[in-house]
Amino acid sequence: MKKTFIMSLLGGLALGLTACASTPTNTLAIQKENNQYEVTGIGKTSLIAKNNAVSAAQKTCTRNTSPVVVDEKTAYQGVLKGVVDEQTGKMVEAAAGVIGTLTGKNASLAKDDDYQTTLTFYCKTNG
Repeated sequence: MKKTFIMSLLGGLALGLTACASTPTNTLAIQKENNQYEVTGIGKTSLIAKNNAVSAAQKTCTRNTSPVVVDEKTAYQGVLKGVVDEQTGKMVEAAAGVIGTLTGKNASLAKDDDYQTTLTFYCKTNG
């Protein structure tokens, strides 16, 4: 049963990846009250999503200011969300990678928007 599910999932994913379009890695800043901003970064991993959000925050602040994070939220938004927990999803992704290596094809389930990090910050003057 599990083997059939995983193979069906991989087959569906392969079809879905053929129509992939480029996804932006972060959003423009949204200004909130008290001179705070909010940006969102997405990525294939939690770290990439955080880095993309930080990059967007740095672009928001002017040349003589730096972002100071007030709140950070990272969430898994991947294809297996709601089907399995994040740890099982990582194991399925690893298994898909092994299958891809054995078959010589990219069988990865990871997408560029699997993780989403939202930062709330304000810009502080340097010095």
